[in-house]
Amino acid sequence: MKDLEKRIENIENRNKRVEKDKAWETSNLRKICIMVLTYIIVIIYSYTIRKFNNILLSSLVPVIGFTLSTLSLKKIRSIWEKNN
Repeated sequence: MKDLEKRIENIENRNKRVEKDKAWETSNLRKICIMVLTYIIVIIYSYTIRKFNNILLSSLVPVIGFTLSTLSLKKIRSIWEKNN
């Protein structure tokens, strides 16, 4: 009986984590942070490579911006989770 209770508790804990993840993925704060951080990175990148007019180099802008913005969202997410 204890094994069954432990399994149910584990499932409930997993469900809470999944609900938290889904809430974060659909939150407006996450979307706004990605937009703002990507915009800032694009500005910095554009100033850095403005001497070059290379399509392959310019194509890296969205990739680098999105990657760096999502990596920096961990701290913002932890603050968001404390408040929600």
